[in-house]
Amino acid sequence: MAYWLMKSEPESYAWADLLAEGTTEWTGVRNPAAALHLKAMAVGDRAFFYHSGKEKAVVGVMEIVRGARQDGDLPRWVSVAVAPVAAMPRPVTLAAIRAEPKLAGLEMLRQSRLSVSPVDAAQWAVMLALGAFDG
Repeated sequence: MAYWLMKSEPESYAWADLLAEGTTEWTGVRNPAAALHLKAMAVGDRAFFYHSGKEKAVVGVMEIVRGARQDGDLPRWVSVAVAPVAAMPRPVTLAAIRAEPKLAGLEMLRQSRLSVSPVDAAQWAVMLALGAFDG
């Protein structure tokens, strides 16, 4: 299983929207590096749902329920389907992420504008602990 972090502005698509819908197609990613990450995702992978914009916090955990397929007219752009696993009991803010030395190598900190990025297993565990997530 691989782990990811996927960003969305809550004004456009929020965690509450995913909960209401049950699943969604993660579309509209137009950054080549982020598209490569989407292509690398497999069914069963897990991803953090990160509210960007004003909130700047990991608010939930999702599962990849369908791998990459073409999104739009060009084959280089893809989407995946995701479903909610559970909300983070305590949202993990960007400030908390930056303050945790074990997360210093997190890709989202190195490339802050990247909407989809990998998270290694150790970083995943630290983030879950910060969010008081049991599952």
